[in-house]
Amino acid sequence: MNPPLKIAVVGAGAWGKNHVATLHKLDLLGPVAESSAALREELAERFGGIDLCADYRDLVADKLVQAVVVATPAATHHGMAKAFLEAGQDVLVEKPMTLTSPEAEELVSLAERNGRILMTGHLLMYQPAIGFLKEYLRQGHLGPLRTLHQERAKLGRARSVENALWSLGVHDIAVLLHLTGATPSEVRAFGHAGLQPGIADDVYLHLTFPDGVKASLHNSWLWPEDSRVLRIIGERGMLEYREREQKVWLHRKGIDPALRNLDAGSELLFEGSAEPLTLELEHFAHCVITRSKPLSDGANGLAVVRVLEQAGNPL
Repeated sequence: MNPPLKIAVVGAGAWGKNHVATLHKLDLLGPVAESSAALREELAERFGGIDLCADYRDLVADKLVQAVVVATPAATHHGMAKAFLEAGQDVLVEKPMTLTSPEAEELVSLAERNGRILMTGHLLMYQPAIGFLKEYLRQGHLGPLRTLHQERAKLGRARSVENALWSLGVHDIAVLLHLTGATPSEVRAFGHAGLQPGIADDVYLHLTFPDGVKASLHNSWLWPEDSRVLRIIGERGMLEYREREQKVWLHRKGIDPALRNLDAGSELLFEGSAEPLTLELEHFAHCVITRSKPLSDGANGLAVVRVLEQAGNPL
């Protein structure tokens, strides 16, 4: 009989600690590699009895480690994920999967050759509301799509290396690609740097898809309110997803062929409260056990990195 699945974690910092806590709650936590002695001490006190090490290479060499979450700084993702895949281990790597498309392509190819699961931590794809929107659109209730508009902006933590798109928009790009089910044929980005030379605090990303659907994304850490909303405009109405409330509204509004305004009111279609990280990690565990393709697989991670690359420097 095979031992029960345990998922290791590399990196227990600002976001990695949430992976550790969630896997522990799910009784799926394996050994944890964290280079900070202070964080290891904190983990030992909080989760008594867990296995801790300082070097991720100890997990690469551990034949009992079947699957691992890589939640370290983005610049380290490629090297670490590559090492685990080469060792025959399944990997969930946090967003962005890599910093360049050649690195992402290498990981996708390596996972395919070795028969390994490669999953990207595109958390928003596991929000129940996003699943609802995907199915609603698939069933054609909104008719042909016209435009999608996503905004994620707040007075946030300004970064000194990556711009607002790389910092705030990776999950949103993954969602836009997921909902449209397509790869953009054109990518354009425009931004403004007001705090630091060369680092855009405010970015507008515009995507054009082969079927003519357009999508826009606004990211900013220099904004007066916390705005997290997605609007989808179709032939038969408009959907509005407010992330903070986890609600999806249908607005029966539009303009007819005679250019007359139509307004038949609004309706709350969906309200959810599930924890997306729990759903994401349960999905990863399911894929490891059943050897099935993840929703946010390596190809999805690669597609997002390609969009980020094509956006280039928006200044």
